Amino acid sequence: MKTMLRLIAAGVLALSISSAADARPFTAKDMVTLDRLSDPRVSPDGRFVLYSRRVADYDANKAKSELWLIDLSGKTPAAPRMLDASTGGGVSSARWGADGHSIYFLSSRSGSMQVWRADVAATGASQVTKLPFDVGGFKTSPDGKTLAVAMAVFPDCPTLQCTADRDAARAAKKTTGVVYDKLFIRHWDEWADGKRNHLFVLTFDEKGIHADNPVAIMQGFDGDAPSKPFGDESEFTFSPDGKRVTFSARLAGTTEPWSTNFDLYLAPADGSAAPKNVTEANKAWDTGLVISPDGKLGAYRAMKRPGFEADRWQIMIRDEATGQARALAADWDRSADTLAWSPDGKTLYATAGDVGQTRLFAIDVKSGKVTPLTGPGHVSAFDVSKKGIVYTQDTLAGPAQVFMIGLKGGKPVQLTNANADKLAGVEFGDFEQFSFPGWNGETVHGYLVKPVGFDPNKKYPVAFLIHGGPQGSFGNLFHYRWNAQTYAGAGYAVVMIDFHGSTGYGQAFTDSISQHWGDRPLEDLQKGWAYALQSYSFLDGGRACALGGSYGGFMVNWIAGNWKEPWKCLVNHDGIFDSRFMAYSTEELWFSEWENGGTPWTPGTTYSTFNPADHVANWTVPMMVIHGGRDYRVPLEQGIATFTALQRKGVESKLLYFPEENHWVLKPQNSVQWHDEVLGWLNAHTAP
Repeated sequence: MKTMLRLIAAGVLALSISSAADARPFTAKDMVTLDRLSDPRVSPDGRFVLYSRRVADYDANKAKSELWLIDLSGKTPAAPRMLDASTGGGVSSARWGADGHSIYFLSSRSGSMQVWRADVAATGASQVTKLPFDVGGFKTSPDGKTLAVAMAVFPDCPTLQCTADRDAARAAKKTTGVVYDKLFIRHWDEWADGKRNHLFVLTFDEKGIHADNPVAIMQGFDGDAPSKPFGDESEFTFSPDGKRVTFSARLAGTTEPWSTNFDLYLAPADGSAAPKNVTEANKAWDTGLVISPDGKLGAYRAMKRPGFEADRWQIMIRDEATGQARALAADWDRSADTLAWSPDGKTLYATAGDVGQTRLFAIDVKSGKVTPLTGPGHVSAFDVSKKGIVYTQDTLAGPAQVFMIGLKGGKPVQLTNANADKLAGVEFGDFEQFSFPGWNGETVHGYLVKPVGFDPNKKYPVAFLIHGGPQGSFGNLFHYRWNAQTYAGAGYAVVMIDFHGSTGYGQAFTDSISQHWGDRPLEDLQKGWAYALQSYSFLDGGRACALGGSYGGFMVNWIAGNWKEPWKCLVNHDGIFDSRFMAYSTEELWFSEWENGGTPWTPGTTYSTFNPADHVANWTVPMMVIHGGRDYRVPLEQGIATFTALQRKGVESKLLYFPEENHWVLKPQNSVQWHDEVLGWLNAHTAP
């Protein structure tokens, strides 16, 4: 038995690797049963690190979250320990209270999702809220006196009881028909029920529980805070004195499905006035306000182009007294994600995609100078205290661990070694990043992952993975749905190309795919494939299959009619078959309309230019089609149509249908079934 350490500039991920004789490859079941670390939070005094640990119960086909704590007060960090509060039921969204020892979190242990409180030095937990509806998110005020919670209510209801009464009346109806008079009628994986996520403010009493009825600060507001489907508490925040709440929201009206005009709204915490739009001048997206330690400045992220969801996130600095805003690091050609202030208010920290990595950066608030603090890998979350920055980072070689670095960077300290027992004796495939001249002669990057047990004298079949988005990137990260190591463990070499349109290479590179779905990215994929075959002699170009989901599924369908020659088989997960019909049946219309240059009835658009349905006559390569029944982003009919075309043409094909899954396959056993079916398909068509 030996241990191999993969050294990366941002830290050390310890991977237990056994000798060749004892090693076993990484599998899909390994992937879904790994504990997942996320959401690190450092206590105000910097002594403790709190993080979430998601633990899968494979037999029950579900997972639960636990809270874990690391004490940093000693000469060396203490071993992580699970908080006793985790044993009473699932926990999520844990946050430190202003006193530095209280931990607030969400749990459904009382029968509905409510806010609970635990003390870092005590056992057990106490219920903070006893509201009639699930709490979807919360935030405590900096002074510790108030609590903001999000609940789904009917926006025109003046009281919570009104929402409860309306729910009861609906449940009592014998008819099941639902009438809609505007879009969205469905979004992501849910049908609209007329409710909106609204914010309410509660006041704590001396026992630490709310002492009054919640104050509605969004009464009558036709919009959601947090946003649907993936918004969280980062979209609302208190002022330092707890008297105001700023939130990001989009007025729905009749334009919600084709609008990306989210604004920052300022509302008094006592509900005495309606929310005020403070970013009305910008007709694109504004979100994620964080207030400086002295309360004078706010930092938030903003896009410039209305109707575009993948525009660059520019960092804006706002004077909280005057409302004047300026761009920070305006020439930094990266799209900022999470923001946080340094304790002295002189530095702003942000994560951003960067040439196949996701790094943590420090930005000087005065000069705009940008300094990277982490190296290769994927920083998924971070938090800042006076003593340093804690963050989670994963790579293609292993799942996330918790690290800590100084406020100015330096050598990271690895605080966790989660999954060491589960990965004992597991071997991962080595990987490397490469680059080549792509479309227009511009540099394009990709990754090559070697199969487990690699022998340079052998030839290996290839899994050619195509990412979705399309404004996305596989990059140097440990993916839980498209994990390259599951293919490397099955004996495949893996090639992944960050084609034009990918993120982390500058906004012009990202922009280049819009209205060019089928030409520029295809050229990159073709040139990347040729480069890989020329550079890596162990790739068997005669035994290769192409796989992709979402946009990657679109590209698989496009490849089937326009670049079928290299492939022994194809796999299309939730991919677009008919671009024009997609525009009439998807939910977030701004996406299709931006990417194709207008509505589907507008002349000069690209719906027909790059439409896989128009090239079915050329389809001959065997294809597996996979689709979820609750996928409203790329509706199920797109997958059925793909399978119908294949069957009608007599092309070897299979359809794998998951009735209860959405655009993603999330249930552990379904994920294993997905991989079993896909790898079986690849094995059958790449056998020597």
